[in-house]
Amino acid sequence: MKISEVPVQADHIPAIKEVHVLWMTTGLGCDGDSVSVTAASQPSIEEVVMGAIPGLPKVHLHNPVLAYEVGDDFMKWWHLAAEGRLEPFVLVLEGSVPNESIKKEGYWAAMGTDAKTGQPITTNEWIDRLAPKATAVICAGTCATYGGIHAMEGNPTGAMGLADYLGWNWKSKAGLPIVNVPGCPVQPDNMMETLLYLLYQVAGLAPVIPLDDQLRPTWLFGKTVHEGCDRAGYYEQGDFAHEYGSPKCLVKIGCWGPVVNCNVTKRGWMAGIGGCPNVGGICIGCTMPGFPDKFMPFMDAPPGSAVSSFASGIYGGLIRSLRSITNRTVNKEPKWRHSRGELTTGYDPKYYGDGDGNHH
Repeated sequence: MKISEVPVQADHIPAIKEVHVLWMTTGLGCDGDSVSVTAASQPSIEEVVMGAIPGLPKVHLHNPVLAYEVGDDFMKWWHLAAEGRLEPFVLVLEGSVPNESIKKEGYWAAMGTDAKTGQPITTNEWIDRLAPKATAVICAGTCATYGGIHAMEGNPTGAMGLADYLGWNWKSKAGLPIVNVPGCPVQPDNMMETLLYLLYQVAGLAPVIPLDDQLRPTWLFGKTVHEGCDRAGYYEQGDFAHEYGSPKCLVKIGCWGPVVNCNVTKRGWMAGIGGCPNVGGICIGCTMPGFPDKFMPFMDAPPGSAVSSFASGIYGGLIRSLRSITNRTVNKEPKWRHSRGELTTGYDPKYYGDGDGNHH
């Protein structure tokens, strides 16, 4: 039985010894997601490809940015996959998908050459050839997931995310939807953790990956930036920053954290360190489907922030006053701690003895 003939569930997939990861960087992008994942540690890309992860089959990574091979030695794997002779493989797309049907000549993006025609093989053609044969498809970064910067209003390429190109209800031959891991660039461990999950699933060692309605892994994008932010307490107290460099809540100077689904304030960027608001940068919503158009201009306060921050300011002022009173009391030692010749702790000896050895 072939893996393509059964659903991807742990109790149905036959054991596999090898799996290939075809990572396309030929969408409209900057290769930033490939660079980003080199910083991952949970797991690292080295651990995945060198067999350090228990239970995984041998993983072969084919990424133009990270590959040692060049030319035909690199491209042969793509042609084998397109011919259905590379089984199984996971397709990763980085960069947005241009619309190749809106122009009379030329192409927007391509990789390699078609031996029959001598013409470049466009990114769209590669997607058309590979997606139907892939066991799973993952989009790395916001460009691939939703179009990102290249798909903003006024762009000449008609760029879009992969789900816009294939369809939001598209399923791989194993019955899996597209898996979106947004970020500009993608948070390193978010991407590698998702890839690891899919590899375990392909190996029959994990259940179907849980996704939200935007096809994002729910455990990574189920909370907002604000919910994990170290500055969130300042918002509650109505205490806002009015200039960069302040440790207080950044909403009034343009932070979109309260409405953006992202875990970077919890996870950090590298080794748990960093993450936009954690280091003083506002959240500009780069993990969201509406990015960048619906979040511009970036340095302006989000719509509704004036009302919410005003309400928070009134409520927060009272909270700060009450908390400052409590803080003044608990920030002092109890009065019975002293070196005077008397015991003022409230200790009552009547239940334990009267000092003469007599117990009551």
